[in-house]
Amino acid sequence: MKEYIFDCVVIGGGAAGMAAALEVEKSGFDTAIVEREEHLGGILLQCIHNGFGLHEFKEELTGPEYAERFAERVQASSVKVFLESTVMELSESGEAAGMHELHCYSSVYGVFLLKARSVILSMGCRERNRGNIGIPGSRPSGIMTAGLAQRLVNIDGYIPGEQIVIIGSGDIGLIMARRMTWAGCKVHAVIEIQPYPSGITRNIVQCLEDFDIPLYLSHVVSEIRGKDRIESIRVTPLKNGIQDEENSFEIKCDTLLLSVGLVPENELSRKAGIELSPQINGPLVDSFLMTNKKGIFACGNVLHVHDLVDYVSRESRSAGSNVVKYLNSTLTGVQNKVKAGANVRYVVPQKFNFQGDNQFYMRSMIVKNGAKVEVRAGNIIIKTVNHNHVQPSEMISISIKKEELEKISGIPDQQLEISII
Repeated sequence: MKEYIFDCVVIGGGAAGMAAALEVEKSGFDTAIVEREEHLGGILLQCIHNGFGLHEFKEELTGPEYAERFAERVQASSVKVFLESTVMELSESGEAAGMHELHCYSSVYGVFLLKARSVILSMGCRERNRGNIGIPGSRPSGIMTAGLAQRLVNIDGYIPGEQIVIIGSGDIGLIMARRMTWAGCKVHAVIEIQPYPSGITRNIVQCLEDFDIPLYLSHVVSEIRGKDRIESIRVTPLKNGIQDEENSFEIKCDTLLLSVGLVPENELSRKAGIELSPQINGPLVDSFLMTNKKGIFACGNVLHVHDLVDYVSRESRSAGSNVVKYLNSTLTGVQNKVKAGANVRYVVPQKFNFQGDNQFYMRSMIVKNGAKVEVRAGNIIIKTVNHNHVQPSEMISISIKKEELEKISGIPDQQLEISII
């Protein structure tokens, strides 16, 4: 079995993996990317709509255009890229302290072993499917995730159906409502269990309202009907969280797309003994984005699901910068805990550093106008930031400067709590 040795190996060649690898490589460290697909770019390659890159490149790009910008940089660098290769096992080396071993299978390279002083997890996320949400009814064909439908239409050139209903108002589902309409299909409805949309406001307007596609909030699909192919669904409104059967109605369709949430790809992480967050199923990380396994970092959607790829790139560069410090033995700082307070579902990272600036990402549990994000340590308010509007579908970020933490620097074992009020 052939062996390769690197200073850093990045698992995943999407937006996160490419940004992180370039950040490490530019400091002179031997860096590799392992990507299971035939091309770099990840999920971006099937996202042919525009709206990417406004923060990163100050212009509006499609997903493939955004990916190409980074892929060209990778190709022009010294980063070694292993395409069509999958990491099957990640473990600590039994031969040398501080080394990690990655066992890889590839149709191009065969079975090979990578050894690295550091590893960056950037495997992205996957879609929840019918089995995750347990929709009653028969099991006909024509039921798939919105992301799969997107790949079929945009990459394979295959239209999966003509009469479409979408469950869940996540961004991929909203974008596919518009895409299927453009393809000549009839999108009858988007069904959302929550009383508010799951996708960002821009997509609600541009993908549903502009095409007069109905959005049923506080509704569920209570039954799928059909034998060989799906024929219709039964839709039931919720009243105080309980299905109102008397007001149920039927929608005829031949295709049902599921846009019911994303989950970080965590199988490899769990197998490697990396601690995962029970709220988001991504790795628990400190302020440097390092996991409980020394030398293993995480960034992008494998850590927590982002709204914009621009934010993925920013976070991944930070991870790469911290890997450089780790490799140079200059990654130091006291790590204290951060916890989600009132109306906050999660906070990433889960620790902060007194000796440097900190960037936190979080999701609201409420919909509110005129909200405030408050960071406090006990009775001491560190920072308050006003927001015109917050909702669960839109990620919130807040930065805490080193100087802002000076008022609690003399208090040992101090914790931060971030709330929305």
